[in-house]
Amino acid sequence: MAIRAELVVIGGGLMGSATAWAASRRGLSVLLLEQYGRGHNRGSSHGSSRIVRRGYQEPLYTELTGRSFELWRELELDSGAPLLRMLGNVDFGSRAYAESVAAQLAASVVEHEILSAPEAEQRWPGMRFEGLVVHHTQGGTVDAGAAVTAFQDGAVRRGAVVRHDTAVASLDPTPDGGVRVLQADGAEVLAGTVVVAAGGWTGEILGGHLSLPALNVTQQETFHFPRRDPASPAWPSVVHEWGAGIYHLAGGPLGGPQDDRKIGQHYGGLPTTAAGRDGVVSAATRETLVEYVKEWLPGLDPTPRTETSCLYTFTPSEDFLLDRVGPFVVCSPCSGHGAKFAPLIGELTTDLVTGAAGVPERFRLPAHASGTPGKTG
Repeated sequence: MAIRAELVVIGGGLMGSATAWAASRRGLSVLLLEQYGRGHNRGSSHGSSRIVRRGYQEPLYTELTGRSFELWRELELDSGAPLLRMLGNVDFGSRAYAESVAAQLAASVVEHEILSAPEAEQRWPGMRFEGLVVHHTQGGTVDAGAAVTAFQDGAVRRGAVVRHDTAVASLDPTPDGGVRVLQADGAEVLAGTVVVAAGGWTGEILGGHLSLPALNVTQQETFHFPRRDPASPAWPSVVHEWGAGIYHLAGGPLGGPQDDRKIGQHYGGLPTTAAGRDGVVSAATRETLVEYVKEWLPGLDPTPRTETSCLYTFTPSEDFLLDRVGPFVVCSPCSGHGAKFAPLIGELTTDLVTGAAGVPERFRLPAHASGTPGKTG
């Protein structure tokens, strides 16, 4: 016999788990289905360190970062777990890029400072810079894996049911306007609304029900480089407009006891599918980042201690994707820059479930269909 739920969320990464937390806080009955085990590394939400920051080149995202920070603090209070590590954030690269980030911080009244490259190198020994350097203190890292746990545990405390190792075989609209969710094990759920927050699997699950934009799934690779002086203060998170877009940040628990530095490229990942990712780290990417460390980060040992991969799911504009069509809600293929917004995306997705306003039109399907451009990250 089929069970019933007001809301079924498919995907137990950051976005699906945040949606379960937000929806359960509003009193909805929630069933979260995740195809893999708790804490798995097959998607986009594993690991212990993602950048959080206020700095963006566009006013919409700069505003949303502020709302997200408020919700991260609510999650920390709700869970009792320290999730944010506020080390500050630095942006640099071309003068136009640095000035654009600084202008948006100023417009949002976010305290920041602009340093010359020599000034920045004096403040953070072991790093090299170019051009103008924008620093603000409302940045750092969030522990992604711990956040997933906090979201799910908070939802369960409010009555949500979370099932891991539970894949979905099919979704079928029902005559009453709901959805029949058939699990791979044959069990059925009758849902009022289904949220698909499945990252790289989103197109596969929803393609027969919604007209989605092209979703480009890539395998991204990150490396942890040892610090030459592990006793020195941790550096801020950094976004460097260089090459394929370099970012680096404190590694968190997966950085080991010496807090190895996590480094990656935003662009240039290997095209793949969610199920087809092989997890084999590219020698070319490793070489590029080793050479980057030698040139720009002399405070690190240029031999990576560990390396791993994850998935990005890019929309054509790199904007998030949040919309509802009938009983189906698509939740945010995040184009590689969504982790910092997770609790807010959970709230916005729940707005779509309940019929509340709030989702920016820019994230809706018609905006994506029109090819609205926008490089966001």
